[in-house]
Amino acid sequence: MSSKGDSKPNQDDYKLKDTKPELGERWPHGGQRGGSGWISSERATSTYDLVEQMFYLYVRVVKAKDLPPNPVTSNVDPYVEVKVGNYKGKTRHFEKKANPEWKQVFAFSKEKIQSSVVEVYVRDKEMVARDDYIGKVTFDMHEVPTRVPPDSPLAPQWYRLEDRKGNTKVRGEIMLAVWMGTQADEAFPEAWHSDSATVQGEGVYTIRSKVYVNPKLWYLRVNIIEAQDVEAQDKSQPPQVFVKALVGQQVLKTKLCPTKTTNPMWNEDLVFVVAEPFEEQLLLTVENKSTPAKDEVVGRCSLSLHQFEKRLDHRPVHSRWFNLERFGFGVLEGDKRNELKFSSRIHLRVCLEGAYHVLDESTMYISDTRPTARQLWKQPIGILEVGILSAQGLQPMKTNDGKSSTDAYCVAKYGQKWVRTRTITESFNPKWNEQYTWEVYDPCTVITLGVFDNCHLGGGGGGGGGGASGAKIDSRIGKVRIRLSTLEMDRIYTNSYPLLVLRPSGLKKMGELQLAIRFTCLSLAHIIYLYGHPLLPKMHYLHPFTVNQLDSLRFQAMNIVAVRLGRAEPPLRKEVVEYMLDVDSHIWSLRRSKANFFRIVSLFSGVISMSRWLGEVQKWKNPVTTILVHVLFFILICYPELILPTIFLYMFLIGIWNFRFRPRHPPHMDTKLSWAEAAHPDELDEEFDTFPTSKPQDVIRMRYDRLRSVAGRIQTVVGDIATQCERFHALLSWRDPRATSLFVIFCLIAAVALYITPFKMVASVAGIFWLRHPKFRSKLPSVPNNFFRRLPSRADSML
Repeated sequence: MSSKGDSKPNQDDYKLKDTKPELGERWPHGGQRGGSGWISSERATSTYDLVEQMFYLYVRVVKAKDLPPNPVTSNVDPYVEVKVGNYKGKTRHFEKKANPEWKQVFAFSKEKIQSSVVEVYVRDKEMVARDDYIGKVTFDMHEVPTRVPPDSPLAPQWYRLEDRKGNTKVRGEIMLAVWMGTQADEAFPEAWHSDSATVQGEGVYTIRSKVYVNPKLWYLRVNIIEAQDVEAQDKSQPPQVFVKALVGQQVLKTKLCPTKTTNPMWNEDLVFVVAEPFEEQLLLTVENKSTPAKDEVVGRCSLSLHQFEKRLDHRPVHSRWFNLERFGFGVLEGDKRNELKFSSRIHLRVCLEGAYHVLDESTMYISDTRPTARQLWKQPIGILEVGILSAQGLQPMKTNDGKSSTDAYCVAKYGQKWVRTRTITESFNPKWNEQYTWEVYDPCTVITLGVFDNCHLGGGGGGGGGGASGAKIDSRIGKVRIRLSTLEMDRIYTNSYPLLVLRPSGLKKMGELQLAIRFTCLSLAHIIYLYGHPLLPKMHYLHPFTVNQLDSLRFQAMNIVAVRLGRAEPPLRKEVVEYMLDVDSHIWSLRRSKANFFRIVSLFSGVISMSRWLGEVQKWKNPVTTILVHVLFFILICYPELILPTIFLYMFLIGIWNFRFRPRHPPHMDTKLSWAEAAHPDELDEEFDTFPTSKPQDVIRMRYDRLRSVAGRIQTVVGDIATQCERFHALLSWRDPRATSLFVIFCLIAAVALYITPFKMVASVAGIFWLRHPKFRSKLPSVPNNFFRRLPSRADSML
């Protein structure tokens, strides 16, 4: 199924495969959709109908009372050990406590249970000798009740402890609940799992499934207008100053004031990315260019971000004067501050922009288009449900004690929500069967899923990856992107996606990820309405950023997201966030440039085949076809008003004809399209080279880096051209069923309208509209432009 070693893999290994998992068939009120395709009230009660059912034996240890003291120490340090066959789970121990409370749940995978009894031991922790036995409770596996939500949780009961022979003890009781349940159980996320029994210490927190929320990002716009009474240290000549602004790790500077004056003016905008809660401050320093090589600080001020207003549109913000703290007066000269008769001050207009969407991911793979301010959010138009089922044939990622292993987990990112499945330890075929739901506000968005190997399981170095301690990072296993607009409504997609990673040694298939996906429509009219509106909030078009600004701001936003999620508990690590957000997508790659070039070439193949067909008509290769073309030509000459209706009718017929061949699967990583298989080793060596290059010669380094930076921009432009061409192709290809349906219907209406309308009138109206006065134009993109930008391209399938 998957490639072994370095042997040449079968081309089918890189393709999407259909799977037939048993989804929701045994879930109460669940099951697959009926023929109607609408949500039934029964189905809405189950949130696990897109995953296979997995059974677990749950043991909830609540508390104990009246435990007998140790006759030697006259006290008890109790803990509980739950034993099912070869698996043991232990609670923490309490010192000198006869009535402890643990409130801990243990989950044992049913398919791995090889015992017919559940044994719950209460033991006394000994520091030197063997732990002392206090008592136990035994349950027959066949007598354990089954509980599946929405059933109420099983109530725990008191059980009297037994001695080794099975006799009831005089003292000591324990409160327990034992039941058979599924992964839908409320106890499942926080339970101790037998699947990960080898994980110890802090590593236990990194194996549980978690949901993370993206930090709320704002653009901070600082308009530096002017300053007054700026004095240089050298009083003999007026200063020539500029302002340096610092927020966290972001540093921006204004231009140098063109004149030497104590009252400089700039009126420049500096834009930063900040995140709630606002921990950083805006630090401004006014610096004098005393010599070409030296800048001296002549004043500074530190401003809290909480004092600035939040703007929800483009209305002007009130400007304010802020006093500058004089620089250069140390502690010993503190008295001199009182001698100052006036203070320098700076004039600012600062606001937090709430009407923009802060881009932390590429617009090619954007998953969220909502503005920062919640007041500006629209209603959701659909629900995205993803069942992360399992992975197959994963490659060994590390070696522990001479044994190859993989501890895999999956991360999904869409909108503001990140999810991480639990880590399945030491398995090349992990089964997660976890289901997650997102609200969808725009269908022209992409969900990204990545699979990683957990290298932070702790336990005395048992889960370490290669390299030194402290430098361990979670290894990439592969990534999948799915554009929602390519999914049909209310259809469950069950596919196996190849996990592909490009390395310096070449392309490698790391395994396959099995997913179940459903995109449910809440408002079809709203979706159709969105196709004629801009993808991003209108402020991006009314007051756009420059290309360089956008690149810089996106880099800062990605960095903030990575840092904030890395500070969560447990952390979603920096290397994971950067891989999911495509942090290195701007780096020069000859392979990627070649792939983009051939994307364009392949799209021109249609024009070439059309010219070849015309050449065959000209040469009478098929006499019947040539005669029909002559007849059509003379009809159009005699009746020129039929030209446009014929073209639109022809496109309508092509769209209807192509409906039979519409893609039935979501797009996936395409190795041929990415030129990943045919890449030369030298090209891969360049792609994975450090930036700047690690080559030794200084001149080569300078030229090489210059070439790479220029080529990186060219690569982006070529990719953009290819994307636009592919969007033209997507008009009639049914890659986005709703977009093609709208265009096909438009073509039919246009064909009829142009047929009944005189051609001269159509041409006159079109010309007048095209030449209309700027007063009648809008800065916002037109409806056709918005529709075109929302069409999918094959950029989704680029590796």
